[in-house]
Amino acid sequence: MFRFIVRRILWLLLVLFVVLLITFILMHLVPGGPWDREKALSPRVIELLNRRYGLDQPLWEQFANYLWGILHGDLGISYSYSDRNVTDILLRGLPKTATLGILAFILAQGIGIPFGMAAALKQNSAIDYVSVMFATIFASIPGFVLGILLMILFSVTLHWLPTSGWGSVQQLIMPVFCLAALPAAQSARITRASTLDVMRQDYIRTARSKGLMENVVRIRHIFRNSLIPVVTVAGPELANLVTGSFIIENLFAIPGIGRLFVNGIAARDYSLIMGAILFYAFTIAILNLVVDILYAAIDPRIRYD
Repeated sequence: MFRFIVRRILWLLLVLFVVLLITFILMHLVPGGPWDREKALSPRVIELLNRRYGLDQPLWEQFANYLWGILHGDLGISYSYSDRNVTDILLRGLPKTATLGILAFILAQGIGIPFGMAAALKQNSAIDYVSVMFATIFASIPGFVLGILLMILFSVTLHWLPTSGWGSVQQLIMPVFCLAALPAAQSARITRASTLDVMRQDYIRTARSKGLMENVVRIRHIFRNSLIPVVTVAGPELANLVTGSFIIENLFAIPGIGRLFVNGIAARDYSLIMGAILFYAFTIAILNLVVDILYAAIDPRIRYD
């Protein structure tokens, strides 16, 4: 297991390098620059700004300097946030984004897994039909559309919840539910399919023929063995929730990393874009590694030798 983790970490470093290189190249292939929005700036001022931020250097030298800064824990200076360090900007937005993602993940799994298990154990019953209908509906509605519908219902019509902002529990309800809806539907469908498959295995019939109590069969044999496909999806789901909330953050005006990323793209803030992309790639890679390790913890047959 230790050698497997070391190999994955080395691959992680390579992946992060490739992601940064591709992002850097694509940013500079797009016409324009960070000062194009400032129409009143003279060519002389733009030249001085480029020299100050190192944008007058060759591209390979800019990329090399950026990598050297990363090795020293420096993600560069933001052009659009009053010369603030990108690391400080991202750290200020991280608690909001992480709170949204983690709460949405807990809600999604707390709804999806029980719904899927109940639907499989009571196949072709009313519970099964309701679970399938729930999964189909919320898997079909995009998060931003669901957010607009919730705003119209709970904010504009009923005046129960605020439409935007950050700081209170009421302001968390709608964005967390919008983020959790699709993962909950996916978890319910995968859990149902996995549980049905496990229930048809020979070892389940053997366990019941030995006279084991039904609750023991369900918890020890059915539930545990049906978790592997769920964990496979849960890891990327958590990564997507933590890193992919920029649409919801903009919709509900939440000052998280996603909103900072969108603002950075609009302002051509190269350092902020690179920093956000690095954070997203690192989070997804780490969570995928955690999922691989959890496989061995759930199923003793899996070994990484």
